Amino acid sequence: MFEKIANIFRIPDLRKRVLFTLGLLAVYRIGAHIPTPGVNTDLLAQFFDTQRGSALGMVDMFSGGNLRKLTVFALGIMPYITASIIFQLLTVVYEPLAKLQKEGELGRRKITQWTRYLTVILAAIQSFAIAETLMHGSTGVQYVLNPGFGFIAMTMITLTAGTAFIMWLGEQITDRGIGNGMSLLIFTGIVVGLPRAIAELLDKAKTSAWGALTPVVLIVLLLGMVAVVAFIVYVERSERRIPVQYAKRIVGRRLMGGQSTHLPLKVNSGGVMPVIFASSILSAPLLFANAEFVRNSPTLTRIVQTVGIGEPLYDLLYCLAIIFFAYFYISIVFRPDDIADNMRKYGGFIPGIRPGKRTSDYINDILTRITLVGAIYLILISLVPIFLLSGIHLNHLPGVGSFFERLPTWVTNGMGVNFYFGGTSLLIVVGVAMDTVNQVESQLIMRHYEGFTPRSGRIRGRRAW
Repeated sequence: MFEKIANIFRIPDLRKRVLFTLGLLAVYRIGAHIPTPGVNTDLLAQFFDTQRGSALGMVDMFSGGNLRKLTVFALGIMPYITASIIFQLLTVVYEPLAKLQKEGELGRRKITQWTRYLTVILAAIQSFAIAETLMHGSTGVQYVLNPGFGFIAMTMITLTAGTAFIMWLGEQITDRGIGNGMSLLIFTGIVVGLPRAIAELLDKAKTSAWGALTPVVLIVLLLGMVAVVAFIVYVERSERRIPVQYAKRIVGRRLMGGQSTHLPLKVNSGGVMPVIFASSILSAPLLFANAEFVRNSPTLTRIVQTVGIGEPLYDLLYCLAIIFFAYFYISIVFRPDDIADNMRKYGGFIPGIRPGKRTSDYINDILTRITLVGAIYLILISLVPIFLLSGIHLNHLPGVGSFFERLPTWVTNGMGVNFYFGGTSLLIVVGVAMDTVNQVESQLIMRHYEGFTPRSGRIRGRRAW
C-alpha cells in the first residue's frame, strides 16, 4: 500500500494535482477560523450547544462547525448546491433551458454561469436572514456587539464573498486538481468534525453522562459505526445488471456487433439527493422554532414541537419524503424510453424482451423495484444519527404514549451521541472517498502503474455533484 501511495508522487502531473488539491483544501480550512466581524462568538457557540439534535444543530454539523463560529465560510457550499439543484429541476420543466443544455459545451457554460449568479443571490438572502436573526436575538440574548445597518451590510458582504470564494475554490480543484471540488469541500467540512466528535464521546464516557455507557457499550458503538460504513460501501457498489445482446451487422467492409454486454442499474441511482431534498424541506419550519412569533403562539409552538427531530410524525414524514424524492429524482436523471431507443438504434436487445416499448417497460419495472430498495437503504442510514442523537419519541404518541413509557430511555430519548458520520454526512463521505480514489487509480493505471485495488475489485465511483 505504501508503494502504491508513493507511486502518486512519482508522476509529476499527478503529484502537482494532488498537492494543488491539498493546498486549496488548506486554504479552505484557514478561512474556517476567520470570524465575521461584530459577533459575540462565545455566546453564539453556547447557543448552538443547546441546539444539539435540532435543525440548527444538524446544519452546523454539516457545515463543519463554521456556523456556530459564524466564520466567513459559515454558509459553506450549500447555496451553490441549492442553485445547482434548482437549475437541474428547471431543465426538466422549462423547455428553453433543456434545449440550452443539449447545445453541448457552450450551453453548459451558460447554465454554469447562471448558477454562479443564483448562488450569489441565495448567499446574500441567507446572510441577510442570519444578520437579522442575530440582531434581534432568538432567545433574548444579544449576539451582536454593534447592531444596526452597518452590521447587516458587513455580514452580507462577508458571508456572500466567502461563499463566492468557496465556489471558486471548488471549481479550481475540479479543473486543476483531483476529484470533484465541491464534493471535496463538503467532505472536508464533515471530516473536520471527527476529532471533536471523538473527544466528546470520550468525555461523556469518562463522566458517565450516558449512565450505562460502559467500555463494552462504547466498543459496540464503535463497531456499529464501522459496520454502517461497510454497509454504505457495499450498497453504493451494488447494481442490477440487465443482459444486452447486440446483433451482427455489416458497416462498410467490417462486421460489427454480435457481442454480449449488460446494462448496469445502480441500487442507489439517486445518490444522496433524495436525502438532501427531504431534509431541506423538513428542516425549513424547524429553523423558525426560536423565532419570537412562534414562541408567542401556543398553536405554532405545538406544531413545531410535533414535527421536531425525533418525533414520530417527523420520522414518518422524513421516510415518505425520501421515498418520494428517490422516485422523483430517478425519473429526471434516468429515462428508460431513451435507453430503449438507443439500444434499438444500435441493434441491441434484451434476450426474451421485444425491442421498443416492451424493453422500456421492462427496464422501468426493474428500476421501480430497485429504487424502492435504494430508498429503504437511504431511510435506514438517515435514521441512524437521529436515533443515536435524540431517539424516537414513541412516548409522545397521543393515546398510546403511556404504553411506550416502559421502553429504555436510550430508545425514547436517544444517547446524545453526535454521530457525525451518519445520514447525509456518511453518504457524502463514503461517496466522495470512493470517487476520489477511483480517479487517482485511473491516473495510475493510465500511466502503467498498479492501482489501489485488484483488477477484480475496482472501485466504482459515485456520481459527482
